Amino acid sequence: MKRFHVHVAVADLDRSIGFYSTLFNAEPTVRKTDYAKWMLKDPRLNFAISQRGDKVGVNHLGLQVDDGEELVALRDQLERADRGLVEQVGTACCYAKSDKYWIADPQGVAWETFHSLGTVPVYGEDRPDRAIERSEASACCKPAACGGEASSAKPAASCC
Repeated sequence: MKRFHVHVAVADLDRSIGFYSTLFNAEPTVRKTDYAKWMLKDPRLNFAISQRGDKVGVNHLGLQVDDGEELVALRDQLERADRGLVEQVGTACCYAKSDKYWIADPQGVAWETFHSLGTVPVYGEDRPDRAIERSEASACCKPAACGGEASSAKPAASCC
């Protein structure tokens, strides 16, 4: 079963956590110094916010699936859109390890389809033993070919 995903970059994480906790009538299921996530059942939503130096507003949209077979089926659908596809296998992003496919819609909005494989102790491919500058740390949430700076992506020629 699919779960809708929205990731929003915020200017003030604590203030935003307060707002969204009130809106959803629930506390975040994951809370870090730079990130929070709500896994809601009604509506079925994976809503994440981060304060990582990215432009404030919607960072990307997506669909989260429960297993690898669903992800392959979504990949096949995305390929038919003929917009270029970016694949990330076993990538670390937003404190999770996931397999992902990225595409951008005709307006340039990045869409992520993903299957989470587990958690990781860092936001992205960040090294936990050093301080991370916000501008470089924001890269994991959007591959370069879809408007981000991720270096681990293998961009298709036509993405975005």
